[in-house]
Amino acid sequence: MKAPSIASRILIVLAATLMLVLSAGLAWAAVSDYQVRGLVPKGVSVVGKDLSGMTEAQARTAIEDAVSTPLLRPVTVTGDKKVWTLDPKGVVTVDVDAMIADAYTPRRTATFVTRLTHQLNGDPLPADIKPAYTVDATAIASWVAQTAAQVDRKPTDATRKYIEGKYKFKVTKCIYGATVDQTSSVQQIGTALTAETALANANRTVALPIALAKPHVVESMFKMAIAVSLDRCRIYLYNGDKLVKSYPCAPGQPAYPTPKGDFHIDSMTKNAPWINPGSAWAAKMPPVIAGGPDNPMGDTKIGINYSGVFMHSIPPGEFSSIGTHASHACMRMFPSDVHDLYKRVKLGDPVIIRD
Repeated sequence: MKAPSIASRILIVLAATLMLVLSAGLAWAAVSDYQVRGLVPKGVSVVGKDLSGMTEAQARTAIEDAVSTPLLRPVTVTGDKKVWTLDPKGVVTVDVDAMIADAYTPRRTATFVTRLTHQLNGDPLPADIKPAYTVDATAIASWVAQTAAQVDRKPTDATRKYIEGKYKFKVTKCIYGATVDQTSSVQQIGTALTAETALANANRTVALPIALAKPHVVESMFKMAIAVSLDRCRIYLYNGDKLVKSYPCAPGQPAYPTPKGDFHIDSMTKNAPWINPGSAWAAKMPPVIAGGPDNPMGDTKIGINYSGVFMHSIPPGEFSSIGTHASHACMRMFPSDVHDLYKRVKLGDPVIIRD
C-alpha cells in the first residue's frame, strides 16, 4: 500500500480541524442556548412593560406591578348620595403563572436555529403578553344585591302637620322611591374590573343605575294654611310651613265662642247681603242688610265648613273690637287685612282653630 501523499494528509488535517471547529461551535451554541433558556427573550412585553432578558422572578415582579396591582385596586361605587368601596380580591383572580408561561413561549416554540439566530443577531422574538385573569360575575351579583338592599325603598309622601301650642305648621319632606337596576350594575362593575378599564384608569368609579319613583305628595303641593289663636286674637297665614303674614282679629265672645277644630275654607264672597240669623242678639236688626262696607260682615267674608262662621271685615264703628273677644263666633278683621287674606287663599285651604 502506498503511503498517503502530503496533499492527502493536509486535507485530512483540514477536515479534522473543520470538524473540531464545527463541534466546538455547536457545543458553544448549545451551551449558550442553555444558559439563556431561563431568560425572557428580547421583544416580549406585557401591557407595555418590556420583559426582555428578565429572569422568571424578575418577570413575576414586573407582571404583578403592571397587571396585578392595577386590577386589584379598589373600585368606588356611588349612588343615592352614598359611597361604597368594592375590594376586587375574591372577585378578580389574576393568573401570573399563565402570563409568565406566555412570556417564555416564543423561545420554547422556536427552533434551535431560530433561537441561535436570535441570540447571535440580537433579533427579537416579539410577543405582547395579554393579561390573564378572571372576573367572578356571581360574586359581583352578590355584592350588588347586598348594596341594593341599602338603597331600594318605596316612595314616602310629604306631610304637613299642625304643631299644637305653636300656631305653626311643620312640613316633612317627601322621600323618592329608589330601585337599583341590579343587572346593569353587575355589567358596569364587571366592565370596571376588566384589564382594559383597570389599566387605563387610576381611580375607578361606578355610579349605580338607580330608578327613582316620585311620591304622590311633594312639599310644593302644600300651599296656604291658616292657624287661628283665639287666646292671642290672631290669624296666622302660612305657605307650606313658612309664615307669610299674621292679622289681628276679634274672635267670638264667651257667649258665642268661635268653634275650635280642624276646618277648611268652603266659601269666599264679596258684597254679600247680611241675612239676620234670628238670634237674640240680632232681634232688633233688620231682616236683611245690603252688602257693602257698612254691612255687619263688611264687604268681604271667608267662610269655613262650620255653619255661620266666617273671617270677615267690619264697618269702621266696630274697629275697636279687634283684639278682643267680641264677635258672635266669627273672626272679625280689619277690611284691609281680610282683603289681603282673600287674595292669598282659596277654597279648600286648611283652617286650624285653637285657643
